[in-house]
Amino acid sequence: MSLYPYAPTPPASVPGPEPCGVPDFSPLRVRGGRHRLRRAVRRRRRAMAAGLAMTAAALAASGARDAGRTGGGAQTGAQAEEQAGAGARQRERRPVEMVSAPVRISDAATVRLLRRGDRVDVIAAAAGPQGVGGEPPDARVVAAGARVAEVPKVRETSAGGGEGALVVLSVPRATAAALAGAGATSRLAVTVC
Repeated sequence: MSLYPYAPTPPASVPGPEPCGVPDFSPLRVRGGRHRLRRAVRRRRRAMAAGLAMTAAALAASGARDAGRTGGGAQTGAQAEEQAGAGARQRERRPVEMVSAPVRISDAATVRLLRRGDRVDVIAAAAGPQGVGGEPPDARVVAAGARVAEVPKVRETSAGGGEGALVVLSVPRATAAALAGAGATSRLAVTVC
């Protein structure tokens, strides 16, 4: 007796067809297959050549536009030589050499406000009595935008004698010479930029 009383009965087995071999046939040839690959490669080359031609045209147009800004397209031999000479002179120029210049500022309290990396203007005022009629002495800027390289401690600067406090500035060599000259004849002050 079956667990499922109403289960369908299997059909009677019917034998399937007898296996047969695969018949021989010649290989399948697609017409133009070899040429199709060549055409695809040719199309790709043409597209790349067109892209390169467009890039060259764009570069040529921008070069002509830049030449128009500088004063014309074609140059004479003298103009070309002049520009080459100007380029050589620019290459010969050396960059500004920065040096460390110790400067004694008359107001020590101002120096205590400075930190390494600050930008300051150094101002020189004549050391001596005030001008005629109580007017302040003339002041001039000796160094503009000088970078503070170091602010020595107070005990290190007091050994040098004199009043004020020392600060080390990073300035071009010519400005360092002007600072040394102004420090010998004037009182120096700083303003933070």
